[in-house]
Amino acid sequence: MSLPEDKKIVFFDGVCNLCNGVVQYIIKQDKKDVFRYASLQSDVGQQFLKERGLNAEDFDSFIVFIPGRSYEHKSKAAFEVIKEFGGLWPLLRVFSVLPAKITDFFYDIVAKNRYKWFGKQESCWIPTPELKAKFLG
Repeated sequence: MSLPEDKKIVFFDGVCNLCNGVVQYIIKQDKKDVFRYASLQSDVGQQFLKERGLNAEDFDSFIVFIPGRSYEHKSKAAFEVIKEFGGLWPLLRVFSVLPAKITDFFYDIVAKNRYKWFGKQESCWIPTPELKAKFLG
């Protein structure tokens, strides 16, 4: 699989309303065009998971792939995204000094309840034609 080497890739649950809302928000905040996106259910997402020995059925993890470095998931992925935002968002990174065990605990509560609290789509969100270039696969 060939991923862009100059963009961070956000992998997300493509049927989760919360996840889709977060991706749409990231797109609005991404003034420097840092990110590209793929749902975990897509061929690109499935291949990414399999190549790294991750569970291809686990869609409750938010993953950010950083080319040339590694990938982050769950709360650490969120901190990776926030560091690219302007405004007051970077202040939330103060929580990134906490152990992942603690920040992932809160992440897991939201992830476990995301469909109940925010709903679920029947199929993956389809980006508008002008946003399609930001999505892989």
